[in-house]
Amino acid sequence: MAMLIGVPKETAAGEKRVATVPDVVEKLRKLGFAVAVESGAGDAANFADDTYCAAGAEVVASAAELFAKADIVFKVRPPSADEVALLREGTVLIGFVWPAQNPELMQALAGRHATVLAIDCLPRQLSRAQKMDALTSMAGISGYRAIIEAANAFGRYFNGQVTAAGKIPPAKVFIAGAGVAGLAAIGTAANLGAIVRANDTRAEVADQVVSLGGEFVKVDYEEEGSGGGGYAKVMSEGFQAAQRAMYAEQARDADIIVTTALIPGKPAPKLISAEMVRSMKPGSVIVDMAAEQGGNCELTEPGQAVVRHGVTIIGYTDLASRLAKQSSTLYATNLLRLAEELCKTKDGLVDVNMDDDAIRGLTVIKAGEITWPAPPPKLPAVPPKPKAAAVPPPKAHGHGPGEPMSVQGLATVFGLGALAFALVGLYAPASFLAHFTVFVLACFVGYMVIWNVTPALHTPLMSVTNAISSIIAIGALIQIAPPLSGAGSDRPSGLILALAVLALALTAINMFGGFAVTRRMLAMFRK
Repeated sequence: MAMLIGVPKETAAGEKRVATVPDVVEKLRKLGFAVAVESGAGDAANFADDTYCAAGAEVVASAAELFAKADIVFKVRPPSADEVALLREGTVLIGFVWPAQNPELMQALAGRHATVLAIDCLPRQLSRAQKMDALTSMAGISGYRAIIEAANAFGRYFNGQVTAAGKIPPAKVFIAGAGVAGLAAIGTAANLGAIVRANDTRAEVADQVVSLGGEFVKVDYEEEGSGGGGYAKVMSEGFQAAQRAMYAEQARDADIIVTTALIPGKPAPKLISAEMVRSMKPGSVIVDMAAEQGGNCELTEPGQAVVRHGVTIIGYTDLASRLAKQSSTLYATNLLRLAEELCKTKDGLVDVNMDDDAIRGLTVIKAGEITWPAPPPKLPAVPPKPKAAAVPPPKAHGHGPGEPMSVQGLATVFGLGALAFALVGLYAPASFLAHFTVFVLACFVGYMVIWNVTPALHTPLMSVTNAISSIIAIGALIQIAPPLSGAGSDRPSGLILALAVLALALTAINMFGGFAVTRRMLAMFRK
């Protein structure tokens, strides 16, 4: 019998997201699942109960009724104590759990003999896991929303302007941390016209920052900061001291600071001190995206926007929820991809395969047994780098194939060519010299034209030039055409007529075929 997926209304304060949306309900039903949604679960994200019914879901009146019948529960936030009490034994729970931060919740779920798949524990280093990566989906939305919140609190334009009323300087934005959220913030701020600078402990993200229109600010201290799973690692004390000095300098200059630094399983590192806040210009804004884990700023108050020393410090913990419709749609798609991995037979039954690295990483409790943390996934071995080919020693004389001609050889060739042209000019008839000059110029012009054409277009170009070169058809037509009056003695013989007809037939094939090939080749380049 097919399993029933239950989607309750989120009970966390201020949470507007819902774990699935009507478009995804239809796709879940194609996998064989039945779907039930608590009444009002999607209201805050602008998904009415009627739209769920139209997609084939059952709408139930209460959470108690939903939990009583659900075999699988899709959630966004970790379940509350009341929701854990409503879970039937053996239920499969899928959603954000944060097992490192919620040990009591893990014990309570294990006591219900549940199987729990924590979407936040997905091994993000597996390329095939990207379609299930809800952390990345939510981080991108949060980074975008962080800039929108900063713009709302900031007292000026982001882009610089020169008006009749005066000159408006562009806003200066500093992004601390260039992960997914940081990169989304960089792109959004740059598109609004701000001057954007960013820093990250991972040196490899510098190119990504520049590609989005930002400037990468490097800490004057050499240390690699890449950690596992796409996160940064805890840096040495020497690096942190150099980083604090750089942040202090940026704080004095920046109008807006967005902090995104998080390390899995640990409180958010303190990057912006109270002294740095005091050094910022009045009216400046700090958006602390790590507020839920304690915040990157010493003066952050989670869940609130406060003003300290003239600086607005935004510590909202629901940035993704403030774009509820978009974030719900992306999150629902992530859970759909996970459901496809769990139900490859499309019979509405899930198989939690612990031999699958992605599923094993997600599974923090299996039938009441805590299986978190998971062992590191088995990554494919990195192929050895090919040995560099030995560089042959330079030759004293001459050059090999593909090597540029030496200066002496080039001078010799040009000298011989100039001598040949001089002899032709001295001894050839004037008519030949004129035709020869046209021939040489035609070769030069033709070479330059072909050389500057994209190699991908060489085939259509040659086909059309072949068609145009069939101008020889005019000679054949002259031979075939009847002679003018009084010129009967000049009529060609039967052999010449036959050759002219054959030449005309072949050139006709060349002409029409050349244009046909050109047309088909050029069609390949059209979208």
